[in-house]
Amino acid sequence: MTINFSKYADGLVPAIIQDEATNKVLMLGFMNQDALLKTEELQKVTFYSRSKNRLWTKGEESGNFLLLKSISVDCDNDTLLIKVNPAGPVCHTGADTCFNEKNEGSDFLLQLEKIIAHRKNNPSDESYTSSLFKKGINKIAQKVGEEAVELVIEAKDDNANLFKDEAADLLFHYLILLQAKGFGLKDIVGVLRRRHTPIP
Repeated sequence: MTINFSKYADGLVPAIIQDEATNKVLMLGFMNQDALLKTEELQKVTFYSRSKNRLWTKGEESGNFLLLKSISVDCDNDTLLIKVNPAGPVCHTGADTCFNEKNEGSDFLLQLEKIIAHRKNNPSDESYTSSLFKKGINKIAQKVGEEAVELVIEAKDDNANLFKDEAADLLFHYLILLQAKGFGLKDIVGVLRRRHTPIP
């Protein structure tokens, strides 16, 4: 991989950061050769901060690192595309991306995942979700099975609202099961992506 760091007067090249699992563009930073070498050494994305005038590993203060998956360079050898696994929110605002992309479906599911994780880690006697975690993995798995059966039953009828309600119940309990097993939607999306064969 050849990168033309001398093309720009400051010796920096743009680095586009992309989520490996979702392909969502997360942020844009700048790298010099030292930042690139540090990124490869740490396996955590490191930029050259123009405001701090030094190398800066994303997440060095927050812990929200960008875990390196791959690096590629464009056809002019002057822009990097870096695919990562983000270890937390990317933007300083707490958002997953600095570009405020609107994807209401997936954004809400990610928000719901965070709420479920909070209920798991900060149990409340008033929370149904916390009560499921307290009862353990067998009860959670049983609930997923029950909701799946109820969805199948509704699928045989023509009541759209009841079908959607049961689908929502199944998805909700599925998210709880993933959390109980230590996984998230991103892990499952990663499996689906690896199975996917692009159409030629």
